[in-house]
Amino acid sequence: MTPAPAYGVGDASYQAAGGIDGLQRLTGDFYRLMDQQPQAADLRRLHGDSLELAADKLACFLSGWLGGPKLFQEKYGSIAIPSFHAQWPIDERLSELWLSCMAQAIALQPYAADFADYLLTQLRVPAQRIVQASRNRHGEP
Repeated sequence: MTPAPAYGVGDASYQAAGGIDGLQRLTGDFYRLMDQQPQAADLRRLHGDSLELAADKLACFLSGWLGGPKLFQEKYGSIAIPSFHAQWPIDERLSELWLSCMAQAIALQPYAADFADYLLTQLRVPAQRIVQASRNRHGEP
């Protein structure tokens, strides 16, 4: 039996996430949780009335970020995640709320435990970069 490729190599992470269908389920759950949880209200306010476009953009971004098709670029053009998000004052608290909603959404997926841990760990990197980019633009909170 051939061992599975390591996450982060080729499209192994994309496949472990269930491809675009799995990523759409993940982002749908993520935004539903954000929308429903009172503690995430400040984070939710940063989004428009509808979360449908945000969910599609995040699923498309994650597709390419995890080694799958670069759907975000194909549909929406290029993006630099930290600098794009720097237009909003995103501090550690909002970043942790985002990661908390994402951790809960990941837990709802049929992911292998090691992939779930890997994914959340990897998502902490851009989350921290977004906080730093926001600080650089808006000053320390």
